[in-house]
Amino acid sequence: MNIEQTVSTAVAALQLGDTFTLDDLVHAIQTRRQRKLRVYELADLNTSDGICAIWLVRDSEDIVLHAHTDSALHRQQFVLHEFAHMLLGHCDGDDCAAEDVLLPNIPPYTRGRLLKRQDPDCDTEIAAEALADRLAAGIRGHVFAETRYLEVFG
Repeated sequence: MNIEQTVSTAVAALQLGDTFTLDDLVHAIQTRRQRKLRVYELADLNTSDGICAIWLVRDSEDIVLHAHTDSALHRQQFVLHEFAHMLLGHCDGDDCAAEDVLLPNIPPYTRGRLLKRQDPDCDTEIAAEALADRLAAGIRGHVFAETRYLEVFG
């Protein structure tokens, strides 16, 4: 997998340009996936448990649950990483299916994602983090453009 090419293709497919808002991104993901996207902080989710965020796929919506952090940038990265998995199609089709006997009360897509997250060095996790970084740069670029940050601090 050529991760840089994969990430560049995903960014271009969004058709948001070089800079955009988080709301623009959410709208683009909802349009592309043709489903509602919701993001919630889950107070009981703790980064010390090794899980910063999780993407739940339901019949008509995607839900991203993220751990609490005092850093807005850190929280944004948690969420953007899950958005990246969506945009890269990491749970399309049966990619995230797991045996029903393992975790019968958890939806198949969620089971697969939980089980796959054990290897942070696999290509899908590296690609998701790289795309999350590019998405964060696009959001920061929009903020800097609106505030004239670069003119002031160059």
